[in-house]
Amino acid sequence: MISVALIGANGFVASPLAAALELKADHVLTRVTRENYEQLKDKPFDILINAAMPAARFRAKNNPDEDFIETVKKTADLLYRWRFKKFVQISTVSARCQLDTVYGRHKAAAENLCAFGDNLIVRLGPMYGPGLKQGVLIDMCEGKKVYVDGSSRYCFSPLSFVSSWVAGNLHRSGICEIGARDAVSLHEVAAHLGAKIEFDGAVDHQEIPNPAADFPAARDVFIFLDGLRRKPLGGKLSA
Repeated sequence: MISVALIGANGFVASPLAAALELKADHVLTRVTRENYEQLKDKPFDILINAAMPAARFRAKNNPDEDFIETVKKTADLLYRWRFKKFVQISTVSARCQLDTVYGRHKAAAENLCAFGDNLIVRLGPMYGPGLKQGVLIDMCEGKKVYVDGSSRYCFSPLSFVSSWVAGNLHRSGICEIGARDAVSLHEVAAHLGAKIEFDGAVDHQEIPNPAADFPAARDVFIFLDGLRRKPLGGKLSA
């Protein structure tokens, strides 16, 4: 049996990942949260997965010291204070394509700490799924201003696919980037919503280089958006 500790087990990415891992008969999962963190840090595990990285880019920009602690220092604490055979860092494509931002630089710095041995770094592209509460899709559904250029192309992928992929590929090592096999522009998203969105910012392409053929299509996000718009988000587009 393979013992796995999942840090941040209640998070947006970690919750479905935990469910996917619990379906694997040869894995024994320990969900690590703030409540049991101190009690579990001296226990040995075969695999330690860090899925507790902050995801708020705007907050990182305005609170860089805090973001450094939550991203880089906490990754170091796991690497140096926990006992494990293999470390898996759940990161983001921002560590490659947003190095001009605080958020991207801190994600890259945390990755550099993990880049040794047979450790695995999983860079995730933009995602959607149950529990999504923030990000460009929510902003656009609520008719809010978006602070990137509308021509920016995003490789939106469903959270269910991402969690299943990670659970099934813990044997890998190095850096893997996961997302859709193609991308859609934010202008296309706005057109699908029938919304007049104000875009203000630089081009910010978030695409996966050399994606696998079985990765999902980015345009599937439109199906998710159709369902999201029918919920009472409080914005102009919900119905």
